[in-house]
Amino acid sequence: MNFFDAVKVCFVKYTNFSDRASRSEFWLFTLFTAIVSSMLAFLDPLIAGESFVDYDATFPPLSNIFFVAILIPAISVSVRRLHDVNRSGWWLLIELTIIGILFPILYWCCKKGDEGENRFGPKPIV
Repeated sequence: MNFFDAVKVCFVKYTNFSDRASRSEFWLFTLFTAIVSSMLAFLDPLIAGESFVDYDATFPPLSNIFFVAILIPAISVSVRRLHDVNRSGWWLLIELTIIGILFPILYWCCKKGDEGENRFGPKPIV
């Protein structure tokens, strides 16, 4: 799966919380969000007419619009990624704790998915 296919799949399947997502789909979508967020962090001060250093990012308009647009697809691909390693999507709630962010979620997102079919469906196309 290439970069643009991964982003397209994540936006097309933004309401699908039941299938599985491959590592490449998850990490390429994460890379997309990081790149766009970084670009918007530089564009927001330009729109406000301030320098990047002096900009008070209390309400950066483009970044907030992007966050709202990306929230559900990001949750969806994260749930589907957990399904690929045979974990329930409810495990995402462990991110609300400090330990949850550092250890299990990161490990499961990096871990190779189950070979063949698991309780969440067939192996995703890589």
